Amino acid sequence: KKFETTSAGVTVTGTVSDSKGDLRKIPINFHNAGTYTLVASDAGKVISEATNSANITVPASVFSGGDAVTIMNHNGGNTTITQGSGVTMYNAADGSTGNRTLAARGFCTLFFREHNTVYISGAGLS
Repeated sequence: KKFETTSAGVTVTGTVSDSKGDLRKIPINFHNAGTYTLVASDAGKVISEATNSANITVPASVFSGGDAVTIMNHNGGNTTITQGSGVTMYNAADGSTGNRTLAARGFCTLFFREHNTVYISGAGLS
């Protein structure tokens, strides 16, 4: 049996997934270059950046409301997260907009309210 109802709910044997993958794991996109522009397939994933002084751009009209992307700075230097043209990226800590710096080993999430409005929050973010 793969899916069974019980008096307490359901029991699932195996993997539960949707179009983005396994619902029990967060897929990782390993990225090791100086520049990267987020793409639609990054939604629901962690972008692990391993290059010092990298720049990750958040573009307009690529994501939809409800999409989320997490960025992990897996290096000893800063990573710049650039607010792309036509995007308003709000820092959830203070409501300011503009480019952000993700410190060494920092971790942040971008949540898209709509295709060109994103909220960013995380550890090591300034």
